[in-house]
Amino acid sequence: MISTAEQLRALYAAPGERALRKQQAQLDVHCQRFIALSPFCVLSTGGTAGTFMDASPRGGPPGFVHVADAHTVLLPDAGGNNRLDTLGNLLQDPRIGLLFLVPGVDESLRINGTARLRDEPEFTGRFSAERQRPKLVIEVQVAEAYLHCAKALMRSRLWQVGAQVERSALPTMNEMVHDQIQAGPVQESQDAMVQRYARQIADELAPLAG
Repeated sequence: MISTAEQLRALYAAPGERALRKQQAQLDVHCQRFIALSPFCVLSTGGTAGTFMDASPRGGPPGFVHVADAHTVLLPDAGGNNRLDTLGNLLQDPRIGLLFLVPGVDESLRINGTARLRDEPEFTGRFSAERQRPKLVIEVQVAEAYLHCAKALMRSRLWQVGAQVERSALPTMNEMVHDQIQAGPVQESQDAMVQRYARQIADELAPLAG
């Protein structure tokens, strides 16, 4: 078992100069363009000492995350399960990691920094032309920005049609959850659930559609 940094380093070659130097302290033109094209990112947060880390998906139209300047990105909160795992964590520990993906692009963008939850009109109002005004906006102060190479997504074949899995390979979401919580018979089909979600998203993005 590996238990020291020395043991770990002994297993791997030293990182190349390029891998070290490409980490940026701000968002350059390439990082900003990547975010403008991205409809999906994963947020990583922690909470109080001893709690587990949390990774949560976020999505929207390409560019749903705004670049305010080279050191700041703004992410509008959207309707979810109301557990508030990510937001609650950020109240306890402001550190945050974001991983941005662009469909069809095998590279990814990682941002590390600190976050604040902003509900002031000057923050929530920035998104009113695109969607319903969010309840709050996650303001991220960028400390590190890093473009990951394509290897992970190439290995996974994530964007390749031949790698896609038929939805029928899994039970419906409702069937899985009902089994997990030992609830009664499933009352809503997968198609009905998808249609309900689609209506909710359409309502959320109504200003954009108009």
